[in-house]
Amino acid sequence: MRAIIFDMDGVLVDSMPYHADAWIFAFETVDINIDRKAIYELEGSNHRQIVEIILRRFGRTPAEDVIQELVRKKIEVFDRIEHVRPFDGIKELLATLRSKYKLAVVSGTNRKTVHEIIDNFFPDTFEVIINGDDTPEGKPSPVPYLKAVEKLGIPKEHCLVIENAPLGIRSAKNAGLRCIAISTYLGREWLKEADAIVDSHRELERYIAEEERIN
Repeated sequence: MRAIIFDMDGVLVDSMPYHADAWIFAFETVDINIDRKAIYELEGSNHRQIVEIILRRFGRTPAEDVIQELVRKKIEVFDRIEHVRPFDGIKELLATLRSKYKLAVVSGTNRKTVHEIIDNFFPDTFEVIINGDDTPEGKPSPVPYLKAVEKLGIPKEHCLVIENAPLGIRSAKNAGLRCIAISTYLGREWLKEADAIVDSHRELERYIAEEERIN
């Protein structure tokens, strides 16, 4: 193991409730009612994908002007309501890991939000940051993780992904990467495609330490 690639929302920071509530508000403006779980299940998709998927679920045609307006409203509301915080213990874990591995972030969230969060909470920590605006295809496509691997310059077999959502796990596995899931918002039954599942960041730290001991 020479590199560790982290999803951001739900892995590094406790942010998904704010993303979900912002989407709920945005979709209400077009008379579509969803709950948080609908967004948690789609976590990892970029903004455009989320809008297209939800609109089609409700029998709507995803017209370009509607997509852009819903994305704009979502970002506007998120910026107003968010109180994002890192998960307990994650800063300390990253400080330990960065002396041993190359670290990267792969997120489906828009560029502005990703860089604000990383710059605020984890400055000078990640060598590679891929956001939802960087690739035409979001998770579960392998493209975001393959782009991160390419930028890291490390063979896939020496990389480990940390995810927390079904589409993110599928993206990592589609890219041929080993993936550990952490059950922050969804139960273990949603994370079965991962190579292993942990239930907390402390357990994640112990898992990585055991990996180091074995290898």
